[in-house]
Amino acid sequence: MLGVYKMAKKLKAASRPEDEAGRQYHIGLKPGDVPRYVLLPGDPGRVPKIASFWDEARKISEHREYVTYVGKYMGVDIASTSTGIGGPAAAIAIEELLRVGADTFIRVGTTGGLRKELGIGDLIISTGAVRLDGTSRTYIDLGYPAVANYEVVLALIDAADTLGVRYHVGLTASSDSFYVGQGRPGFKGYIPDSMVNIHKKLASVNVLNFEMEAATLFTLANIYGVRASAVCAVIANRVTEEFVPEAGVKEAIKVANEAVKILHDWDTVKDKEGMKWLTPSLISEVKEHLKKH
Repeated sequence: MLGVYKMAKKLKAASRPEDEAGRQYHIGLKPGDVPRYVLLPGDPGRVPKIASFWDEARKISEHREYVTYVGKYMGVDIASTSTGIGGPAAAIAIEELLRVGADTFIRVGTTGGLRKELGIGDLIISTGAVRLDGTSRTYIDLGYPAVANYEVVLALIDAADTLGVRYHVGLTASSDSFYVGQGRPGFKGYIPDSMVNIHKKLASVNVLNFEMEAATLFTLANIYGVRASAVCAVIANRVTEEFVPEAGVKEAIKVANEAVKILHDWDTVKDKEGMKWLTPSLISEVKEHLKKH
């Protein structure tokens, strides 16, 4: 089934934009279409690239910037939905994916490094995000932290170590603006005073990178009590002025896929032990589980 989304003739209500089957207006998915684990690239073209590493994959929906594939990775049910560019489009995808049953999200993106030591092709695993976007502010005021889920962060670190890729862990900054909002001159050199050298100011307080969706993702995940983090490939460095599109993207994809397998193993053991949170004491149980499976 190709699953190209066809809009229903009539939706439930203007305040509930879904059809009678619960199919969501933008992503074209209904409850049961996706598993709990969903990878979130911005670029629709990156979804089939992510799915190319799975044991099996099929496209189930395509509408506007939202493309969704489902399949299995090392026996684990997995999905990937593109979010488009920026917080506004990402929030729509997250809201609707939550409505159809997803509860664990990993952003798989590209980013600009703000420190010299962040090499082109390196990966950055986000523990939290500076909320310079506008979307998260429509949900809650700026005093609310945009933090990643520690289990997802640990799974990404474990995956990166297992795969032997170079990575960094720390804070990310998110802006809805690619140009002036990230300190790049706009048309004819325009840039507001508040954004002059914003990338240098952030680097001085140990923010690692600039991108456009993590703050929205983390804010919504915390509000709704679900799990999220991000792994992004450094394709640009604002100190060295290097820019190499697609550098490290394959590695980010591999790490995200592997992290889903790791999370599934941890979740299986947690369920077996009747525990809600992953703790150091459960690590031996996870190892025993892996030996048997």
